[in-house]
Amino acid sequence: MGVEGRSRSSDRTNEGRTVRERGLRVTAFVAGAGLLLTAVGCGSMPDHGEVREVKASPQVDTQVRVYSVPPLPGAEPGAIVDGFMEAMTSDDPGFDTARKYLTKNASKKWNPGRTTTILGGAGPNPGETTSGQNKTTRTFKITGEQIAELDEQSAYEPLSGAYGQTLRLVKEKGPDKKDGVEWRIDTPPPGLVLGESDFQRIFRSVNKYYFASATEDPGRRWLVADPVYVRKRTDPQTRLDPVAQAVKAVMDGPSTWLKPVVISRFPTKAALKNGTKALPIGDHNSLKVPLNPEAAAITQKTCQDMAAQLLFTLQDLTSSTRVDQVEMLRPDDSSLCLLNKNEAGVYAPSSISGSPSHQYFLNADRHLVRLGITSESGFAEPVPGAIGELGVRVRSAGISRDESAAAAVSDDGLELYVAPIASGGNKRATVYRSAAGAKEPLSPPSWDGRGDLWVADRDQRRPRVMRIVDGKGTAQEVRVDGLGAGTVDALRVSADGVRIALLITEKKGSKTVTTVKIGRVERRDDAGRQTVEVVGLRLAAPQMEEVTAMSWAGQSRLVVVGRESGGVQQMRYVRTDGSSSAAGLLPGANQVTVVAATDTESAAVLAQSTDDGIVRLPPGANWKTLVREGSMPVYPG
Repeated sequence: MGVEGRSRSSDRTNEGRTVRERGLRVTAFVAGAGLLLTAVGCGSMPDHGEVREVKASPQVDTQVRVYSVPPLPGAEPGAIVDGFMEAMTSDDPGFDTARKYLTKNASKKWNPGRTTTILGGAGPNPGETTSGQNKTTRTFKITGEQIAELDEQSAYEPLSGAYGQTLRLVKEKGPDKKDGVEWRIDTPPPGLVLGESDFQRIFRSVNKYYFASATEDPGRRWLVADPVYVRKRTDPQTRLDPVAQAVKAVMDGPSTWLKPVVISRFPTKAALKNGTKALPIGDHNSLKVPLNPEAAAITQKTCQDMAAQLLFTLQDLTSSTRVDQVEMLRPDDSSLCLLNKNEAGVYAPSSISGSPSHQYFLNADRHLVRLGITSESGFAEPVPGAIGELGVRVRSAGISRDESAAAAVSDDGLELYVAPIASGGNKRATVYRSAAGAKEPLSPPSWDGRGDLWVADRDQRRPRVMRIVDGKGTAQEVRVDGLGAGTVDALRVSADGVRIALLITEKKGSKTVTTVKIGRVERRDDAGRQTVEVVGLRLAAPQMEEVTAMSWAGQSRLVVVGRESGGVQQMRYVRTDGSSSAAGLLPGANQVTVVAATDTESAAVLAQSTDDGIVRLPPGANWKTLVREGSMPVYPG
């Protein structure tokens, strides 16, 4: 095996072969002897020496490029399986080396891009079976704990449970008549199978962007983030560099989960110009995108929209070199349209919610107050208007994204008020009243970027989610498909209004657990009346057994407080597709019960700590107490 770049942790077998610590554990049961051997490597399996297990390295060097080696002549079945598993983690063009471990027929049919299965713990564990073996056939079973899968669109889907895939090996004559008969795999897995550390080394998450398919204002352009994974290096199959991979991903259309609520401006058959494999960033941080004839047959307005989708997608991918403008090219390389970052401001996802001016919370008297967005401590002023200035005691509050209105849940938890944020204002309106008892209060309210107000009614006799159009209309019940017997304890709506994060409490056997799930907000016109439904619920933090609090913290990111099974409380960033990374873990704060963040990722995270009051975490810093006596911190949204 060849490794290019900085050296990684390594060990040596008794045969002197270098073993890369990638979490691959090969377990072979020798028929009749009951002997368990554990080894790792690219060559033949050792038949003597001590038995050792190579652990998965906790941190993988992302600069390492891995090249696998082809099977050695006369390699035993265990070495063939081991070499194939190793070759699936390599950067070999076309996975050519991996295919050399397969039979000729299997090599032709195997499609590594069909799916990528990610296994946790020690990664894939290929163990030889003990039955049905003969001189011309061997079977191995790849096992492990499945944590996720990438589909053909490279969309991430969390999964759980045991993984098992049987590999059958047969003896096959080589391509040269002089070659001997060699063991080869005849039934490979349908795609790639990777350990979690290899997955994180090879892939990175990127937000691609599409337009919300339903808006009350046709003149507004609601860009919605759709997270997918692309390779950090050239894709072995398509030979596309990372930028071209991201552009292709946008052109291929939204993920299956998001597709019902967004649209793409790219025509159905849009693609890069034939033969385009790399998209280098040129002078003035400009990217030129050559289109095929189907993509180029468009209007200037559509071209500008397409360029906007690409410009914001590439902001996530090219952190070291920013893309400041995108130029779309016809097949003859003439310019079709050009969009720069200044012109793209009207498309910016942040334009829906804007940048907050203040951070809000309840003081010791449970009155709604605020501080400047950068204030780390000091005197908090009452929020102007009938809720803050008049000193109304409230249980929780939500601020509209343009900071023009405040919503608050009454001190008894049963009424939802709305009042303008304006000095001298003395009017507030009750927009919703719960029939629940005092021990079942309304959840903290949340505003989307469309100006609609959302709240969860936790009445155990009739729990439901309510939406108040423009924060002043008649409250409408929103059906949550797939909720079952669960209860929504809290909710936060995304700025674009097409996704919602829900804290859901439900019974699982003898235990009651609270998880965070993401749902799509689907809007339909029914006889002139718009109906809204939340569908497609999926876990956003599958690694956490119990979730305490959550908030949006970016276009496709949440900050979540909870604990893993058997663990202590932690705070971490998770993506809306359910994926996360070790880098997403935030410094610990004591006994956090509430967390607040914004779509502006450079803004500080706020939290309510039982021990320290309201605390503040700016990027790259440590927690600092904002106020000792206070509760329920919140940003607009």
